[in-house]
Amino acid sequence: MTQPLALPPLREVIKRHGLSANKALGQNFLFDMQLLDRIAAVPGNLQGQAVFEVGPGPGGLTRALLQAGARVTAVERDHRCLPALAELGDHFPDQLTVIDDDALKIDLASLFDEPFHILSNLPYNVGSALLVKWLSEPQWPPQWQSLTLMFQREVADRIVAREATEAYGRLSILAQWRCEARLAMTVHRSAFTPPPKVMSAIVHLTPKTQPEGVDPRVLAELTQAAFGQRRKMLRQSLKGMAGALEALERLDIDSSRRPETVSVDEFVAIARLLSGAA
Repeated sequence: MTQPLALPPLREVIKRHGLSANKALGQNFLFDMQLLDRIAAVPGNLQGQAVFEVGPGPGGLTRALLQAGARVTAVERDHRCLPALAELGDHFPDQLTVIDDDALKIDLASLFDEPFHILSNLPYNVGSALLVKWLSEPQWPPQWQSLTLMFQREVADRIVAREATEAYGRLSILAQWRCEARLAMTVHRSAFTPPPKVMSAIVHLTPKTQPEGVDPRVLAELTQAAFGQRRKMLRQSLKGMAGALEALERLDIDSSRRPETVSVDEFVAIARLLSGAA
């Protein structure tokens, strides 16, 4: 039986354990439980659902997830936070598992034998790298059912951006070719302790059917080449990738275009040819 009403205020927990946000770990704490409850509600009803959380810190979002009925597996590399998380686990028996490790090194398939959701106020310094890792699963659809992730607003905008916009780039394509991606909510910098210099936003991604005949590694290489020199025309940025200019010609894509004008579907079509499927 859970005991949410017996939980001490989050600020009290942090003060008692002498915790403060570690800039080197990209930490910024959220105390507003109404806001945290709203974030936990983004993927829908989590009652009885398995959830993976990265960098729970003192456990603000973790608390909201547990109160929503989720079974949470959290990975936290900041040893200072582990006692506070253990205390939270005592209030929610059999609902919380905490792993002392680096999320970038964890094989999620080894943690879960069932579908799960990923929700996290991601540490700013590893957020994009983790997203790319989760989007690059060799097996698709993946075991995870949704991603609900907090990023700096600038990064969030890049994830959901459409072609011919300033924010559109490699991250947009890697997210959108396999997922439905939307901006779920914005979070003002004043909601955090300490307040970061930038605004934040919650992005929600759900897997969709992967286009056939496309090797994810080829698409990753293609977008890296194209947006590594985004100010250059495709004929310049892609000339070092075998077969790329020929693929543009076959698809009647003007090689004088710049990469930000090329749609997700067009990049997928190029990658399909380079994957040897056509």
